[in-house]
Amino acid sequence: MLASLTIRDVVLIEKLTLSFRRGLCALTGETGAGKSILLDALGLALGARAESGLVRHGADQASVTAEFELSGDHPAFAILKEQGLDAEERLVVRRTVSADGRSRAWVNDQAVGVALLKKLGEELVEVHGQFDTHGLLNPQTHRGVLDAYAGLSTQAAQVAAAHRAWRQVEDARHSAAADIARARSEEEYLRHAVAELDALSPKPGEEAELAESRAVLMHREKLMDGLNAAYGELSGDRGVERALASAIRTLSRLADKAGGALDPVIAALDRAATEAADGIAGLQAVSSGVDMDPRALEKLEDRLFALRAAARKHGVAVDALAALREEMAGRLLLIEDQGDLLTRLAKEAAVARGAYHSAAEALSAARREASGRLDAAVAVELTPLKMDKAKFRTLVESLDESEWAAAGVDRVAFQVSTNPGAPSGALNKIASGGELARFMLALKVVLAQTSTVGTLVFDEVDTGIGGAVAAAVGDRLATLGHGLQVLVVTHSPQVAARGAVHLKVQKTQSGEQVTTGVAELDGDERREEIARMLSGATVTAEARAAADSLIAGRG
Repeated sequence: MLASLTIRDVVLIEKLTLSFRRGLCALTGETGAGKSILLDALGLALGARAESGLVRHGADQASVTAEFELSGDHPAFAILKEQGLDAEERLVVRRTVSADGRSRAWVNDQAVGVALLKKLGEELVEVHGQFDTHGLLNPQTHRGVLDAYAGLSTQAAQVAAAHRAWRQVEDARHSAAADIARARSEEEYLRHAVAELDALSPKPGEEAELAESRAVLMHREKLMDGLNAAYGELSGDRGVERALASAIRTLSRLADKAGGALDPVIAALDRAATEAADGIAGLQAVSSGVDMDPRALEKLEDRLFALRAAARKHGVAVDALAALREEMAGRLLLIEDQGDLLTRLAKEAAVARGAYHSAAEALSAARREASGRLDAAVAVELTPLKMDKAKFRTLVESLDESEWAAAGVDRVAFQVSTNPGAPSGALNKIASGGELARFMLALKVVLAQTSTVGTLVFDEVDTGIGGAVAAAVGDRLATLGHGLQVLVVTHSPQVAARGAVHLKVQKTQSGEQVTTGVAELDGDERREEIARMLSGATVTAEARAAADSLIAGRG
């Protein structure tokens, strides 16, 4: 519910802070006192269009802050979570408008866009009146309202899940069909490309191996000359092997005469001889591995250049050619297996469609049954509001399959006719301002237990009525106030008398400056205001007595 509203420099309001409680709150005041300014300020905080004309003359900017107390499971917190915003027990929304018309918005001191503020506002407050009405007047909300009234939310969620499952299979089927059509259009190219790649038989890492071998072959003559020279130095009659073997034999004959001093020397020379033998063997292996075929380099380069040409042709790296071949072969298999795949997906789609349609038809039947109950309940509320000739109708229409959606296979619309025999139509197209407000009041009384919006605002719901009808309006507003917070701007003393809280909007003048203020009335002040509403400019004793009777609930 709305806990407080702070207004700074909005039209005639210089500085004003109001606190609110649960129940029915009546706002009264003479015509032109500024009651509409309060609603404009609240609307601004909830995302309504910002205009520079709202800024008080002489001020730089207007500012409105609205603080709400909400339950932990309120839909507003889900909206904040979706946006990654912090949620607290109290929700504070703030909006400023500068004199040049630019506006800024915050939620719990976190800057937000006006679109988000408006989305939050739709979950926090509903305004019903002659000129500024939304919520139930939006046909897109009617289906959800009916589902909530009939307790069909769980069933509606199951239909939405079935619709998602069906659409997922259909999307897969359409995607497969598109892939197959695309593959079929390039089938000849794919077969030719796969054949080329099969003939080439590329292997990952092959390019690096070929480049390394090519570098060796390009310098093979110099390499062989160096290898032969080194081998000549290490082997032969004067080679290192013979020299080491001769030195080891000589030292071995002297070892027993050196008292062990030559043992490590001989061991080191043995190791050197072994390493030298390994090195010579390695030289021989390298030499024998060098391909001296004059065509070897040509063959290797042909292979390397063929791989690189194929990579350029297909726009990939050489090492990616093997994977490309597998991907192309897979697309060819898709063409060959297309019949089986599409048949399987078509069967799955048919099953999913059937499951969705069955669930949606059951939901439609439940909606049609609930629509009759809703219409009857609203009719009961319309009679004491002197609208017994008016008819309220909940229309549940089947949709074409092309319009089936997660919400089901039907559309729901609230329609009214205000005169016997007159055709029914949309609420805001058929009903006048006063009638519209009373239709909204009747609906809200019926729907009070299902709405998640905790604050309702009725702007002059009593226009054009008086006496018993006004009393009936007051009774229903008070009934709504038992479970919700209801703010009503009223000129009716019968309605004002039913308020748990009474706020009076009034103008004051200081010099040439006129400002609007709000005072909470109690006791004698409240009686005097209701008496003024009854009698006009001159408050009589009879008017005061009548006011006492209304406040006591006897009027």
